[in-house]
Amino acid sequence: MALSPFIAQEVAQEAQDQATQATAYDSVWAGDAVPTQALSGMEQVMLSNDKLYVVLAVVLIIWIGIVILLLRNDNRLKSVERTMEERGTSFDDGL
Repeated sequence: MALSPFIAQEVAQEAQDQATQATAYDSVWAGDAVPTQALSGMEQVMLSNDKLYVVLAVVLIIWIGIVILLLRNDNRLKSVERTMEERGTSFDDGL
């Protein structure tokens, strides 16, 4: 089912108007007149249609950080184990 160009243009204009305005949640719940304000540049990016890519990029950065942290800790633990073996001690000696 294809929309006419006029209807599609109206829908696009409404979506653009909603994307450039923000409302306060408390005024919506109170039933008062909803004040609106223009969004900043970062808010427009986060609220655009490509939100999924922003979320995926942030999650990917977090996972990469976790992997790097685990690899660094593993290398440090290996070096401590090698040092302990060279000295002839083990972790069980202290128990």
